[in-house]
Order: sequence, then C-alpha cells, then structure tokens
Amino acid sequence: MSDSAEAKKVARTAAFEARAQAHAEGAGAARRAAGHVLTVVAALREARVVSGYLPIRTELDPMPAMLALHGLGYRLCVPVIEAPRQPLRFRAWTPDATLVPGPFGVSVPAEGEELEPDILLVPLLAFDSYGNRLGYGGGFYDRTLHALRARRMAWGYGFAYERQLVPEVPRALTDAVLDGVVTETGARLPV
Repeated sequence: MSDSAEAKKVARTAAFEARAQAHAEGAGAARRAAGHVLTVVAALREARVVSGYLPIRTELDPMPAMLALHGLGYRLCVPVIEAPRQPLRFRAWTPDATLVPGPFGVSVPAEGEELEPDILLVPLLAFDSYGNRLGYGGGFYDRTLHALRARRMAWGYGFAYERQLVPEVPRALTDAVLDGVVTETGARLPV
C-alpha cells in the first residue's frame, strides 16, 4: 500500500467518526446548507443541470437543496455506478421518481434520461481549505470530474457538515480538486 493510500485509510476512520457526530448533532444543517447551494448555483448562470445524490449513512442530505432547485426549474440528476473504476453516469431525478436499490446501498431512479451535469454536489468524508476531499476510496467522483472537465466546464462542490473540515486531506495525483465546499455555515472556496 502506498503512503498516500495508507494515510487515506487512517484519515477515513477519523472522518467517519467526525461526520457521524456532526450528523447526530446537525438538526437543520441540510436546510441551512441548501440556502448556500442556491447562492452558488445562481452565481454560475450558464449551469442548468445539477447533480445531487441520494444520501447514505451519515452524509449531509442534499434533498432540501435538490427540491428547491427543482422548484426553480433546474434539471436534476443523481449518480449511477455502472462499473468499478469507471466514471459515474447520471440519471434524471424528480421528486416523484421511483427509486430502486443500486450498488453500495445507494438508491437510483428506476428509469430516466441520462444527463450530464454542469454542477455536481459531491458527498465526502472530510475536506480541507485547498479544495481536497476525502471520499470512500472508489475514485468514482475523481474519475467523473476529470472526464467532465476534459470535455467542458463542470463544477464540483463538496456538500458536507462544517465539522468535516480538517487541516489537510491526504492527496494522490489522481484526486480531483473541488471548486468549493458548501456547508451549513456557507460556501467555501479553495485558498
């Protein structure tokens, strides 16, 4: 195991615990964060398709933001894992979408148009002030952000509890840097 992989493994253990505590104490955090998402999305005027996600475990729930964006006329989609070591695909999502179980216990719409998002709300375990995120280790969002950005403008914003901020996230060369992170206290841009 590389030094980076070992450092990430150790960091994930602490990050899971910190996020679980933030989740347990975070009543209202998703609603407050949703307001900050609306500000970020409105500033990116050319963006019309936003990818949210259907939360698992103790992830900050993006549903209040997704519902608000849908109400404002944005097209919404959620990630679909098609295969290991591949970029994510995105299926259209609406509040009345029928959901079915997908890989890793993540629900996905049973059917819907495949979309390519302009903005991705990205779940994470930890983030730092430099735009680095610690994910679960599958590399799905890293591959996806690299692939989208190679073709056109696409923004990736972490969506997390403020308590998930750490001094430094262990980073590998293949990790994609976020354009910012939205928490219940506001939107942070990398320094």
